Amino acid sequence: MANIFLTGASRGIGAATRAALVAAGHHVVGQSTAGGDGLIAADFAVPRAADAVWQQALAAAGGRIDVLINNAGVFEAADIGDADGFAAAWARSLAINLQSAADLCRHAVLHFQTHGGAKVQGGRIINVASRAGHRGDSPAHWHYAAAKGGMLAMTKSIARAYAGQNILAFSVTPGFTMTGMAQDYLASRGGDKLLADIPLGRVAAPEEVAETIRWLASDAPASLTGATIDINGASYVR
Repeated sequence: MANIFLTGASRGIGAATRAALVAAGHHVVGQSTAGGDGLIAADFAVPRAADAVWQQALAAAGGRIDVLINNAGVFEAADIGDADGFAAAWARSLAINLQSAADLCRHAVLHFQTHGGAKVQGGRIINVASRAGHRGDSPAHWHYAAAKGGMLAMTKSIARAYAGQNILAFSVTPGFTMTGMAQDYLASRGGDKLLADIPLGRVAAPEEVAETIRWLASDAPASLTGATIDINGASYVR
């Protein structure tokens, strides 16, 4: 059994991941913006919020975290014709989608370097990015693609820097996943046309992404560190 800290655990991919990990026997400490249902409340739009939530998660986990899963994120439009709104959307997106993940990765690496002694030193980081980090996104979501691309680069950097210390880092890049956020987006942009771009013929289920995250958290071989797992129904094949 591992002690796992999961952000964005209240709905969609996060809720499915939490359920999969608990079913597998892991101790999961979760975060959401509002809290409730046993989750730690933290708003990652607030600077340095990740510092406080890491300490809360560490306490809830009994002083040791084995796996960090950065899943929290927002997907909000930015109008290029509105300078103030554009800047605000970029700042909010980068704060929640990238900076908070970076802050938590920093805490995790420092923790993994020291906890438990040499025989059990190390840990795993799983960053939930997006297909958008590879291929870009809509004209209203430059910031989202940029943040997710940054998350992918950060994951690779962590993997290369700390593999020798048994600190492993992986990325997951879903395409459209059947969550409330994706359903709204599909409806707004013409779902039938978007689905035509997915050879599988449907968007992914949250449980499919959750199972991939569960595997990375516990069963994936160490030599996979630095890898990105795409889950997009062949809509973007690298």
